Amino acid sequence: MRFPLPLTAKIAGYIIGKKLRGVDKFATVLQLEPLHTCNLTCTGCGRIREYSTSLKDVMSLEDCLGAAEECGAPMISICGGEPLIYPHIEKLVEGLFEQGRIVYICTNGIFMRKKMREWLAYEYTQNKDAVEVFLQKLTSEDLITPAHAEEVRNPKNPPSSHVIRPSGWMYWNVHLDGLERTHDLIVEREGVFKECIAAIRMAKILGYQVATNTTIYKETDMAEIEQMYEYLSWLEVDGHTISPGYDYDSAKEDMRKRLNLEPENFFLTRAATKEKFKDIRSWGEKYTLFGTPIYFDFLAGTRDLTCSAWAIPTRNIRGWKAPCYLMTDGHYSSYKELLTKTDWEKYGVVDGVARDKRCENCMVHCGYEPSATLGKCAQPGDTWKNIKFNFGPKPPRRLEGATVQAFTGVTAGNGHKTGRPQKEAQTAA
Repeated sequence: MRFPLPLTAKIAGYIIGKKLRGVDKFATVLQLEPLHTCNLTCTGCGRIREYSTSLKDVMSLEDCLGAAEECGAPMISICGGEPLIYPHIEKLVEGLFEQGRIVYICTNGIFMRKKMREWLAYEYTQNKDAVEVFLQKLTSEDLITPAHAEEVRNPKNPPSSHVIRPSGWMYWNVHLDGLERTHDLIVEREGVFKECIAAIRMAKILGYQVATNTTIYKETDMAEIEQMYEYLSWLEVDGHTISPGYDYDSAKEDMRKRLNLEPENFFLTRAATKEKFKDIRSWGEKYTLFGTPIYFDFLAGTRDLTCSAWAIPTRNIRGWKAPCYLMTDGHYSSYKELLTKTDWEKYGVVDGVARDKRCENCMVHCGYEPSATLGKCAQPGDTWKNIKFNFGPKPPRRLEGATVQAFTGVTAGNGHKTGRPQKEAQTAA
């Protein structure tokens, strides 16, 4: 199966139950942003600018867990900001498990290995021999240093039992927008891609589930993304989400004011999205893409969908964000208020016409994937397509990925000089 059976069954049972009770609008995934603090300034992200006055604020653990209970979504995507900076991240994950949620930790990967070492340090107090096997494997592959291994064995402080441990109900969801040169350009810091790959490899050795999320922009080379998926398949990554880059207001403002770049040269139009994603269905057969073939057909321009942003709501430090993850027309105090007070008929694109100018180029998964999942704009055969895709065999490991030259950057400083091709760097020198 593309997605583990217990997780698939939980989500399917939840959706069927809502439909049988005649519930029209309900949450399928909660995008939970416990903070907006981040250790990167990625090109195309407007969060730091939009929430510049509250970057030091965090949601309480009680509010985070309460938001999950309130909307009832079976899957919680913990994002931000960088969620591994959140001071209560371990207790948040534990609390969500106690509620029976599926958890995605959407991370830039920089602190993953630190968090996994913390789990190893605690586990060492419970099962020394098993952890020693891990430490030998990790040090042999240079995924931890001998000093880090010694810290696991003899930590300065007693290890906490509140750790992020491997679970069949959790995924590390690592941001990767290309191979080394491209990814480090987009996150505006060199070395991040290498850290992500090391963290992914370490996570797989330790038994964690790992997914990646990728945003496609105007200058994205789709052949490179396919090569990245080949490489990640060889690394035995469990699955991938992929979505087009959308020119929402705060991202455009950040691009103009901070980087002096024009957004139209970076973000995709609707027509450009369809061109970029024209081969996405065939990719879905080769790689473990998470989603539905209906949404992929929408991205490729072979069918139409309407927006269902209410199904993937965002809860952050200011409240329930309306109307969606990327557009902000206000924040509400409850999910019920978000549903009832937002005029959903004002948003989205219907029959090729944008109800709101800001929606014109949006084909992002947080608005349109739930429409595909919930049967909005359904056509005959859609249910069978979704069942066949998600319950069919998982694409096999791509051994060809071992030959991919993933590390394509060179040391060239930070920001948009990062990762210049070798010839260009030599010329500049």
